[in-house]
Amino acid sequence: MNPKKRVWKRYSFLCTIGLGLIIAIGAAAYYSGRNNIPEEAAPSHSPPTYRAAYHFTTPDKWKNDPQRPIYLDGAYHYYYLYNRDYPAGNGTEWRHAVSTDLVHWTDKGIAIPKYTTPNGDPWSGSVVEDVTGSAGFGKGALVAIMTQPSANGGQQEQYLWYSTDHGYTFSAYGKAPVLPNPGTADFRDPKVIWDDLSGKWIMVLAEGTKIGFYESKNLKAWHYMSGFVTEGIGIVECPDLYLLHADDGAYKWVLGASANGIASGKPNTYAYWTGDFDGMAFLPDRKEPQWLDYGFDWYGAVTFEDGASRDTTHHRYAMAWMNNWEYAHHTPTMREGFNGMDSIVRQIELKQAGGDGYHLVSEPLEALVQADGETATYERFVVNGSAALPVTGDSYELNTDITWSELKNAGVRLRESADKSRHVDVGVFAEAGYTYVNRAYTGNPDKSGKYMESTAPFDASKKKVHLKILVDRTSVEVFIDDGSVVYSNAVFPELDDQGITLFSDGGTAVFSNMVIKSLK
Repeated sequence: MNPKKRVWKRYSFLCTIGLGLIIAIGAAAYYSGRNNIPEEAAPSHSPPTYRAAYHFTTPDKWKNDPQRPIYLDGAYHYYYLYNRDYPAGNGTEWRHAVSTDLVHWTDKGIAIPKYTTPNGDPWSGSVVEDVTGSAGFGKGALVAIMTQPSANGGQQEQYLWYSTDHGYTFSAYGKAPVLPNPGTADFRDPKVIWDDLSGKWIMVLAEGTKIGFYESKNLKAWHYMSGFVTEGIGIVECPDLYLLHADDGAYKWVLGASANGIASGKPNTYAYWTGDFDGMAFLPDRKEPQWLDYGFDWYGAVTFEDGASRDTTHHRYAMAWMNNWEYAHHTPTMREGFNGMDSIVRQIELKQAGGDGYHLVSEPLEALVQADGETATYERFVVNGSAALPVTGDSYELNTDITWSELKNAGVRLRESADKSRHVDVGVFAEAGYTYVNRAYTGNPDKSGKYMESTAPFDASKKKVHLKILVDRTSVEVFIDDGSVVYSNAVFPELDDQGITLFSDGGTAVFSNMVIKSLK
């Protein structure tokens, strides 16, 4: 990420849906179905907190960029940029956590400390397992290549660190960069993969508005091959490259990067292109990027392989930093001594979309939604106006189908206050043809007022939509129609704001097959 902003460069908390007494739905709505949850909530003895119930959060201080997890010895090893001196001091280091299911994490402390070499603190990069020992550190050694501000004037250069103890500690490979800066201001965030087809290591690197491609046989000596120039999305960061097997049988390469499309009405998240890669250069199917998330808070994203799957091209996993450099330090979590959370890990697949080519779709992990929790199910609500649900909560998954004949706007108000004045709105604006998440009516980190409602185009002629909504204490993630569109947004409601209300405007909306499950 931007080093100028980097200087301000798990804890799991159990929670169930608080369940209130069933209230009158009113003449504007009715429901039929079953409710297998207790009528009253069990008393809670936990102190109020903004610590997420099921998202990864830094134990204390500060976190930003996630580094691509690597699967080793039956577990995922995850590193992220951490600042132990936040907010008073600068510099990041790589902190380490381990998980077997990508939901529950165990902190393992600092793996790569800051300011231990003349080249400053470690920034973003990537880790690979050197199975054959091509770098000379032994078969199976872990090799991390990341950007550091060089002792040679602080310019961004790529350095190598290696681990021979399964990723718990790393040693610096000398003081010289393995990829020196060629004379450009932005030269960072290396992502390294092994390409079976060409039999070599491939690196993609963020170079301003260009993504550079480099090759190596030993991870130490790198040679430039080509560049992919982006347009209209600002300076790119944290690039990504991988091969996926689409649902129609085709194999496509995906090139991704964190980028800022706000100026052209696009997201400030993860842009990607599908295309072909011949071992030297990337040829996109089209120049205009697609976006893996339409929210405000899904940046510095990484994708990675399913370590337990023999087919690494059928699907991948993805996660991102749930924050935005526009307001990264405006979080009330600092009252509790921490600032930094990741999105849930989602599974991504490549789908063929007719004349629109190929696109990525996302779904939450089964390990997350299968977690034990109270469940409420409802067959049908017919809403013309609003209808408060008889359940409340701050950490749950909500699934529902919405259908209509004539409609202006319909959706769900989440984290609603008792007086109905505060809430997060998720819905479909059928009249104008878009879905949205609106956080303007609740606490949120953006004090400028510019980042209130995130939207994405929607074909309202279908007259139906499926919403899968993941709510946590400080976030809302929405998956539209099996994850063809996803929103990730940070929110900071009053802790007692836990109501859920269905609404429609300009017509009647039918909410059916509704399932609300608490996530602990």
